[in-house]
Amino acid sequence: MNSAFRQGLVITGGGRGIGLATARRFVEAGFEIVNLSRSPIPIDTARQITVDFAAHGWESAVSEQLSEALDGFERVCLVHNSALQLPGDVANIDIVGLRNSLEINVVAPAILNRLVLPSMTAGSSIIYVGSTLSHRATRGMAAYATSKHAVVGLMKSTAQDLAGSGIHTVCVCPGFTNTEMLRSYGGEALDHLASLVTQNRLIEPEEIAETIFHAAQSPVLNGAMLLADLGFIEP
Repeated sequence: MNSAFRQGLVITGGGRGIGLATARRFVEAGFEIVNLSRSPIPIDTARQITVDFAAHGWESAVSEQLSEALDGFERVCLVHNSALQLPGDVANIDIVGLRNSLEINVVAPAILNRLVLPSMTAGSSIIYVGSTLSHRATRGMAAYATSKHAVVGLMKSTAQDLAGSGIHTVCVCPGFTNTEMLRSYGGEALDHLASLVTQNRLIEPEEIAETIFHAAQSPVLNGAMLLADLGFIEP
């Protein structure tokens, strides 16, 4: 490959967890990193664009920075990783929380697509990070499940609307992953979650990062949902 060939990863929420593991995996493959999030990414070579996706009009504040960061990339992978997860059942749903969930989990990716697509060429990819709740539901997670189902709809629309462009899209749906957010539930809760899958353990962020990287390199998966959950044990 020509040494001047530049590939860029644009990722949201790259400061920790799955996002950070993903950014590190792409760095290993020679990608330059552009991270959009409220907290900085601990990778010295990465470009940080600080943004709050719940704030109205954030796109006007970042569009120039993002356009400048994308200049010169021959190929771009856009990974929609940022998400808001709020508990609550249908009867008592927090409407403000639901709106914020939709803004961060669905509207922000749609806006970023508009901003980044003009810089994407054939061979580029858009990867959505969904959830096991992108294809099922569990009690007490109405807002999150609703937003993650919508993410799949946006991914499938992306596949259809970009037909013929050479840009492909996939929704990677992680299961119970060993992140700071999950660890906050405590040891007994983690043991219970691990017992729900066939491998009797949590997923490591690096495993999801590898799945995302594979999806980004695989046009044959265009329009697909990848369940990266270690296999749920059926009741």
